[in-house]
Amino acid sequence: MKKKHQLDISIRGARTHNLKNISVTIPTASLTVITGVSGSGKSSLAFDTLYAEGQRRYAESLSTYARQFLERLDRPDVDSIEPVPPAIALEQKNGVRNARSTVGTQTEIYDSLRLLFAHGGTTNCPACGVAAVAGGVDRAVAELCEQESEARLTLVAPLPWEVEGTRRRRRRDSSPRLAELKRAGFFRALSPAGETVEIGEDVDELLDGSGTLPVVVGRFVIREESRPEIASAVDTAFAMAGCATALLSAAGESLTDPSVQRRRTFRRGLHCPRCSADFRDPTPPLFAFNSPLGACTTCQGFGRVIGVDLAKVVPDVSLTLSDRPIAPWNTPAYESAYRDLFRACRRYSVRTDVPVERLSPHEREVLYRGRGEFYGIAGFFDWLETKRYKIHVRVLLARYRAYNPCTDCGGARLCPASLSVRFRGRTIAELANLSLAELQRWFADLRLTAAEEQRLGSVIAEIRSRVRYMNDVGLHYLTLSRAARTLSGGEAQRIGLASALGGALTGTLYVLDEPTIGLHAADTRRLLTILRRLADRGNTVAVVEHDPEAIEAADHVIDLGPGAGSHGGHLLFEGTPRALARVKNSATGELLRRRSGVRGDHKSPVTKLQSPPGRVVAFRRAEGALTIVGAREHNLKNLTVRIPLGRLVGVSGVSGSGKSTLVRDILSNSWSRRVKGVVQLDVGAHDSIEGLENVADILLVDQSPLGRSARSNPVTYIKAWDEVRQVFARSARAVSRGITARDFSFNSVGGRCEVCKGTGWQTIDMQFLADVTVRCEACDGRRFQNRVLAVRHRGLSIGDVLETTVSDAMAFFSDQPKILRRLQPLVEVGLGYVKLGQPTATLSGGEAQRLKLASFLEIRPASTRGTLFLFDEPTTGLHAVDVDRLLRTLTRLISIGHSVVAVEHHLAFLAACDWIIDLGPGGGEEGGRLVAEGPPEEIQRNPSSVTGKFLGETAAARPAARGAGAAEER
Repeated sequence: MKKKHQLDISIRGARTHNLKNISVTIPTASLTVITGVSGSGKSSLAFDTLYAEGQRRYAESLSTYARQFLERLDRPDVDSIEPVPPAIALEQKNGVRNARSTVGTQTEIYDSLRLLFAHGGTTNCPACGVAAVAGGVDRAVAELCEQESEARLTLVAPLPWEVEGTRRRRRRDSSPRLAELKRAGFFRALSPAGETVEIGEDVDELLDGSGTLPVVVGRFVIREESRPEIASAVDTAFAMAGCATALLSAAGESLTDPSVQRRRTFRRGLHCPRCSADFRDPTPPLFAFNSPLGACTTCQGFGRVIGVDLAKVVPDVSLTLSDRPIAPWNTPAYESAYRDLFRACRRYSVRTDVPVERLSPHEREVLYRGRGEFYGIAGFFDWLETKRYKIHVRVLLARYRAYNPCTDCGGARLCPASLSVRFRGRTIAELANLSLAELQRWFADLRLTAAEEQRLGSVIAEIRSRVRYMNDVGLHYLTLSRAARTLSGGEAQRIGLASALGGALTGTLYVLDEPTIGLHAADTRRLLTILRRLADRGNTVAVVEHDPEAIEAADHVIDLGPGAGSHGGHLLFEGTPRALARVKNSATGELLRRRSGVRGDHKSPVTKLQSPPGRVVAFRRAEGALTIVGAREHNLKNLTVRIPLGRLVGVSGVSGSGKSTLVRDILSNSWSRRVKGVVQLDVGAHDSIEGLENVADILLVDQSPLGRSARSNPVTYIKAWDEVRQVFARSARAVSRGITARDFSFNSVGGRCEVCKGTGWQTIDMQFLADVTVRCEACDGRRFQNRVLAVRHRGLSIGDVLETTVSDAMAFFSDQPKILRRLQPLVEVGLGYVKLGQPTATLSGGEAQRLKLASFLEIRPASTRGTLFLFDEPTTGLHAVDVDRLLRTLTRLISIGHSVVAVEHHLAFLAACDWIIDLGPGGGEEGGRLVAEGPPEEIQRNPSSVTGKFLGETAAARPAARGAGAAEER
């Protein structure tokens, strides 16, 4: 409940980017959803205005040194924002590139585990398998006084005495050390016969077989009052020799009679009671793979070592040796290696007329390891390593490089000392390899003693809390050992959300960018519960979102539009979700009306979406199907899946069920390696893929970045910039001043601004703070020199054109058919709001994917075999109106003879598919099975399908509303 003294956030006169001087109010301690069609100004309001102002005010509290750079940041174009609480932005980006960073280190759960193992772990001897015992003065004195009371004690320090002598012989140089020993007050030693004697000049007679001098440090009768003297003597023995030997005899027995003496050895620190091996005391740094104390010395804490991938060296094991299947030897530089191979085959009886996969173990050993004078594949790469100073050799090695699990630590990243410590029978690496769902169950079942509860209770409570938050945001399938750089943008954002929950902040502004992206409908509801929990703590949560269920769960909705780019930026509605459903000029209101009614309690909505209408076109459907046989990569359970061609196929399932593994790691990577010869890709484990002869090509259109160059932008990616440069170069002013098309390129020296190198921005190293990107002062962010900017076409300079959106550029270049032909696909895929000059590195994953799709829309109709397009959640960042447009674009591909497979969660998209492959039933180890396959109606009727359950809550999809098959039937 919002506290009375808290004021709502009032934004007045926002004009950032395409915002049209709008004024809105965001209630504090509540959940606000900012929605609208793609490009309507949602991110401009949430991030570039609200969050940016919060960051600017934070910068005012920094040092003078920092402010001199931060004050150069562009201020949001807004009249006022009051008040602005401390702000945290969670965007759909994963900026982690460090291979050492893991989910555990990012969430700080691993740090808590290190504390748990340091203070509660038990060290076990790897050789003996018994628990190590802790030594020390207190332990030694306690054992002697409690177990040997009234016994006579002679305490001995076994002092190492043998030293290195001359090169010709070893000698024992005793005089200097002996004098030093006597100055310290030690005059007696234990003779080999067990007698206490004076230490003379001939020390050799007193040394035992191990070359140590047993120096007597004290003789006592063990009683309670003698504890301090015994403790002092034990401490002295530890300081001298690292251990202490106690010779014990009962009262009245002779200390010099070996037959009645009892010997006990006490050591300092952890040691094995059976073999006396020493171990390091467990401390938090011992369990850190980023620390020299804990990291495996072989892999340096990375868990992997660089090796050679034999699957890349011999990509097709169905070939015989006579077919020359070894890829690096199929070049003029190394083809002579085949002569050595065939000579070795004749000498060592290796068959050359059978496939490599059917060679015997002996034959494979000769091929891979070599025999006699033949070096084998391994020896060939060992020889290449000696030539690494040559550039082409380094390139060749990189092509066949593999990162294999470290053989010493097994991929655990830690040294043996770290892995010898266990808590409740598990090492820290074993816990880090459990899925978060399994980890939560393991800690829930953990029972502590009273002493452990006092010592470890707070640490375990922190672990339980943070793991629970991770599961609540739908990341139950991840492990703590998962490399952070392999996470998607949505997963990275949800990790940040879980960390925010664990921090228990209040009075904070959280700005999130579509947190439901990548989530199944089952996980979306749990995420909304988390956002509600944040708001109930007194935080203000502002979410940019398209998901109708998220919109209905909000306390307050801000709807922008009505269109994208220059056609957007207007405030269409502000109020409750129920009221938005009655707004007729809003696309979002139309979406809510298409649901089965708005409930009175909008915090507990029902999910019922109509599928978007189809389009009647003349289809030339591709025929046949692909069948993936025996897929077992990651969590896939020996899966066999049939993918019909000439259809819109959706691959669905909860997060972590194996969708991307099936489509990307197996289908796409297998085609790229076998057909395109891209050996660098790792192919997921499977038996075979049948029906590849039915497709001409397989293209993966995913959300990976298009490039890191700041000069790359949409207009250059679709190859339209060359035509734009030619238009400006033909203008009268350019011709008269000798300015050519080359001068309008920001990749070439001549016309571009040389201060920012044509990027329009400069990056400032802030040393201990994050780098700051500021607008270039020389060109004011316009990328070109003044003489180039002076050239105009229809009143705009080349810099002005870069700042126009795609839709506006279509109108501006209406008389240039070549440019229009290039720009039209961008509009078709819903990118009409993107500026021509926006760096591709700043595009979201969904925008990058649609930009790739736009570059493929010029593909001609398939003549015989079509192309199979693979998409990874193409609806990312799209409003329902834009999803409809995307479906029409995909239908266009199918209509000319191609096929489309999309990994997707969007219910409306799945309802429009011709065929669905549903994996699950859960994530992680609980997934990887084929739950259901068939048209959406069959998935809905399957009681085992979680996806079918949510599809069943939608209005029944009409067959006439779906894609290729339905349209062809009409």
